[in-house]
Amino acid sequence: MDRAPRTSWRDLTPRQRRLVVVGGAIEVALTSYAARDLAARPQSQVRGPRRAWWLVLVVQPVGPLTYLLWGRRP
Repeated sequence: MDRAPRTSWRDLTPRQRRLVVVGGAIEVALTSYAARDLAARPQSQVRGPRRAWWLVLVVQPVGPLTYLLWGRRP
């Protein structure tokens, strides 16, 4: 089984580097917002067990999005 060669930071174009940095910043911001919301929101406004949502938040990048879209009651 052949392995694909690893790409290092130096191999990326400036545009690709910017996309990685911006994507990482968006991911951190979404996770932070979702965590703050989950911590402050009463249990009655959270769909399902709060502990499960804390575990979901660490699954990047879909965890925070899942919580923000489906984990909160209006």
